[in-house]
Amino acid sequence: MLPQCRRACFRILVSGGRSATLNFSTSSRRRAPKPIAMEDFTCDLIRNFSIIAHIDHGKSTLADRLLELTGTIKKKEVGKNEQVLDKLKVERERGITVKAQTASMMHTFNGKPHVLNLIDTPGHVDFAWEVSRSLAACQGALLLVDASQGVQAQTISVFHIAQERGLKIIPVLNKIDLPAAQPERIAAQMQATFGTDPADIIHISAKTGKGVEDVLQAIIDRIPPPSGAPTAPLKAFLFDSLYDRYRGVISLVAVQDGILKKGDRVASCHTNKKYEVQEIGIMHPEEIPVNGLYPGQVGYIACNMKESSEAHIGDTLYRVGTAVDPMPGFKPAQAMVYAGIFPVETSDFPKLEESIKRLALTDRSVTVQRESSTALGQGNRLGFLGTLHMDVFRQRLEDEHDANIIVTAPTVPYKIVYKDKEVYVSNPTEFPDAVDAASKVKEIQEPIVKASIIVPEEYFGDMMDLCFTHRAEDLDHRYLDAGTGTSSSRIILTCTIPLSEIVTDFFDQLKSRSSGFASFDYEEAGYKASDLVKIVFLLNAKPVDALALIVHRSHEDAIGKEWVKKLVKVIPRQMFEVPIQAAVGKKIIARETLKAYRADVTAGLYGGHVERKMKVLERQKEGKARMKRMGSVNLPQEAFFEIMSSKKK
Repeated sequence: MLPQCRRACFRILVSGGRSATLNFSTSSRRRAPKPIAMEDFTCDLIRNFSIIAHIDHGKSTLADRLLELTGTIKKKEVGKNEQVLDKLKVERERGITVKAQTASMMHTFNGKPHVLNLIDTPGHVDFAWEVSRSLAACQGALLLVDASQGVQAQTISVFHIAQERGLKIIPVLNKIDLPAAQPERIAAQMQATFGTDPADIIHISAKTGKGVEDVLQAIIDRIPPPSGAPTAPLKAFLFDSLYDRYRGVISLVAVQDGILKKGDRVASCHTNKKYEVQEIGIMHPEEIPVNGLYPGQVGYIACNMKESSEAHIGDTLYRVGTAVDPMPGFKPAQAMVYAGIFPVETSDFPKLEESIKRLALTDRSVTVQRESSTALGQGNRLGFLGTLHMDVFRQRLEDEHDANIIVTAPTVPYKIVYKDKEVYVSNPTEFPDAVDAASKVKEIQEPIVKASIIVPEEYFGDMMDLCFTHRAEDLDHRYLDAGTGTSSSRIILTCTIPLSEIVTDFFDQLKSRSSGFASFDYEEAGYKASDLVKIVFLLNAKPVDALALIVHRSHEDAIGKEWVKKLVKVIPRQMFEVPIQAAVGKKIIARETLKAYRADVTAGLYGGHVERKMKVLERQKEGKARMKRMGSVNLPQEAFFEIMSSKKK
């Protein structure tokens, strides 16, 4: 009797005369993976949760352990420092989460299979947009705190967002295996800050896996299941989207009511456009097609949606032919930091623009518009949520699209109040000059933020000084906890500070002055009237638009002098003397002179009267004056790149 599966071997010749054996299975009984029956997972068997944590508190490592324990991934697939949900190169290099991911895990509890949907969240303040839309699809969250570093500013911020949405919070203390860990002290800190009962805190080590099973148990026991009725009209909450070059827009949805299946015709409450669902599945953690999504479940759909702008985050999808009330969404992200991005080689602009558009499809919080500069040529002006967001986008352009770019100094959106209207300006070239301000502009306002700094007590004086030098107001502070013999008390310092002051080197100085121990977070606090001016830099009396800066009047002299000194070092010498000036309106506030190349025109003169030599020198002087009147000074791309890469306030 022949075996059920027979293999036929064929020997063929390959290059070099060598032979190779190919094995072909002749069996028609090859096992296909059994499809996941999503209809078996009713709402009571589903838990949707996220992980709230500060940068480097172990969120991605804990996610890996949860994926391992539930059998979603094999242990051998996870390297020593590998994070499965951190898929971008920039995430792995920097050790931060930038793009929130989703993973569905199957876990059997009390003999019943459960679906645990982990909706990942970033930890940095610049990615608060990713956090808010991730929490919108959850019913609970793990509040992860490092047992050695303690509560940080950004953890507090995200905790309040989760609390406002009514999420069930499970406190978790991580890294208890570290020598510097102080679990009892940090637990008391969590109790004082978040009002958590120390008995409810789960002590774990995500790196070794100690206590992670207790976290799985708590997710099922403490987090409430989602609610929904399969017989009700379809309502699906669109909480994220990504772009596939072959399938178009892939939407991540959380089904609240009804059933969503392949072939269904759905419509958007926001755009009223209709689509046909061509593919449906779950992230496990990669895409796994399923037969349908049921109430309380989270998954992805691919439909005939070609433009990423059609996938409005917070939108409600419903079945065509039915009427539903849209679920409450949330406000779209507002760009807080703007910068111009130009190619180093002007001929690369079409390629750069295409790269920016492709990258913006995966990050809906970035705003893009064309911009042209006399110094740098064609480029794009982009809006970001913060300076880290801008830096990550720049790195992704370089890593994923091999772009060679120049990024201008970051600016914030200012409000120009005229006598009859209000205008928001993010480009310094559009900012009114001092002459115009006297006659047309009623008031200039700048965005301010409410900042929180958590720092050990011994660095409190340095933090106060840092805040005052950056125009902070309404400073207040309180103690988070009492110190012990080995560590000092920690203080939370709050203040209001102009956003323009923290988009330069504020964060670097914060870390430097606190030896890396301070943590920083902020939230928008509206606009406030301010005495702002535009500094224009002149080369040979001609302005360079790409170098224009908007600063507070108290800083204009210092910044003007510093920048002209940097310019005189990077601009190539000319055949004539070049004045480099910083001006506010018609007032010159700083000047440096770039010396000219001087040819020895008298070298060929032998003997004769001194008047002969003076005549030749005078002729050279007149020629240089004529060149100065007629010539122009070009700021090379390399010089601009150098001054921008070394910019500091």
